[in-house]
Amino acid sequence: MLSILIPVYNYNIYPLILELHAQCLKLKIVFEIIVIDDFSSSICVENEKTNTLNNSNYTVLDSNIGRSKIRNLLGRTANYDWLLFLDADVFPKNKNFISTYIKHINNEEKIVNGGLLYQNEKPEKNKLLRWVYGRKREALDYKTRSKKPYLSSLTLNILIHKSIFEKISFNETIPNLRHEDTLFSYNLMQGKIKIEHIDNPIYHNGLDDFIVAIRKEKESLLALKYLIDNQLIPTDYVRISKLFTKIKHYRLIPIFVLFHKMTNFLFLKNLSSRYPSLFIFDLYRLGYLCQLENK
Repeated sequence: MLSILIPVYNYNIYPLILELHAQCLKLKIVFEIIVIDDFSSSICVENEKTNTLNNSNYTVLDSNIGRSKIRNLLGRTANYDWLLFLDADVFPKNKNFISTYIKHINNEEKIVNGGLLYQNEKPEKNKLLRWVYGRKREALDYKTRSKKPYLSSLTLNILIHKSIFEKISFNETIPNLRHEDTLFSYNLMQGKIKIEHIDNPIYHNGLDDFIVAIRKEKESLLALKYLIDNQLIPTDYVRISKLFTKIKHYRLIPIFVLFHKMTNFLFLKNLSSRYPSLFIFDLYRLGYLCQLENK
């Protein structure tokens, strides 16, 4: 019936596995939990306890293969028709997390997206940017997500029929940076695959500190530019690339690059403060994207 698939890198996955395993046993369903470690630089010994649980398997790869390939590998390894993809740094909000997904399993070829949440309690200062961004831009209720069903389908909590995954998988030719889920969602839209958004969230607990968050955002923008330049997604699919395209059309790139250089220090000061502004974050990202274009 259900294959729970989790890629992991430098994270203790075992508490999550215990919770998912207990929920599946309580429901008395046919299931498996498959965890693949993408050659972590720091192996968590506790993760190996996964292999002591029935219907659960934890393996470590001999080399790092990246975000797209490991998800495809998990999908190919799965034995059942319904694939539940989760990230390692998440945890179900409710004890009925698995049962809620089970209620949406039928003969229909579709994807079900449960959504995500961030903890209400503020984290330490150096993790505030990622927390604020996540709560405002990612932690959307199912009604809001349904308005943009494809772009709102983050792959850290989705149930997908294996027949879909056999037709549309993650692109393994793109750089191993970010936005593989953006391309995946666009390909789903092109394939007219049904996406059903429901209220079945997980908490996203893996908050990056400020330096890591900025580095990852730069990688993300580089990946987005690659997708646009190689015509893998249209320029208006993502809001920031739509704005960037307008700036490029009106030949304002040099002005935005200069603006980015002049404001870089002040913007980073705000974004690392106790009150990071998402408006400033958007201006920073847009300026950096223009800088990439100007190189």
